[in-house]
Amino acid sequence: MLIDSNIIIYSLQPDFAYLRQQIFSQTVSVSAISQLEVLGYHKLTDIDKKGFEKFFAGCDILNITPLIITKAIELRQDKKMSMGDAIIASTALCHQKTLVTRNIADFDWIAELKVLNPIK
Repeated sequence: MLIDSNIIIYSLQPDFAYLRQQIFSQTVSVSAISQLEVLGYHKLTDIDKKGFEKFFAGCDILNITPLIITKAIELRQDKKMSMGDAIIASTALCHQKTLVTRNIADFDWIAELKVLNPIK
């Protein structure tokens, strides 16, 4: 599983505590771009920062490689998408991982990408 930034953010909210059980019941990976997106938020509180840092410490953080960049470029040439989404999708593809995200519609056009929305 490759966890998208939005699921990381939801998982620390009390209403979505069940996500933590789902997420940590398996081997979890995240793209380095998700780490940047989440920890780079300019209004992040100290408490949230510590929670997110703890989350990332327990994950396999997948770095952005030339192969991931090449695939992200191909995805962006096929359809308009944000740079972050392209890198996250290409990371999942290159590592043969299911992308866990709430934003299924952002990725459902990528035929070879497995996508899962864990939000009830």
